[in-house]
Amino acid sequence: MSNSSAGTSSKLRPGSSQPSDSSLKRKRGMFQKELQHMMYGFGDDQNPLPETVALVEDIVVEYVTDLVHKAQDIATKRGKLLTEDFLFLIRKDLPKLNRCTELLSMNEELKQARKAFEVDEEKLA
Repeated sequence: MSNSSAGTSSKLRPGSSQPSDSSLKRKRGMFQKELQHMMYGFGDDQNPLPETVALVEDIVVEYVTDLVHKAQDIATKRGKLLTEDFLFLIRKDLPKLNRCTELLSMNEELKQARKAFEVDEEKLA
């Protein structure tokens, strides 16, 4: 990773290109358990080294932060951040795009099922 990308993954102070103090103090280890499970699922040891998990977490947080900043830049023209902004950014990565659209459609199905369940519950009451 280059030094130039390190500053872009942090929040910037309004009107400044310097990261704000609060953004530099991100809570480390926040995704440790989830990442350990994911790493194990992809073939790593069941209990990977803490340094490895910390490195993967840093990479993931940097990637997501960068993606959000890019999506926000796209959305600035419209004034509103939408799911489509993220889909636009990953449009060339077909496996990622397909998984996202699958998860979004599954989420929509779950919303519809919950809505139907609430209606049925109201009828019983």
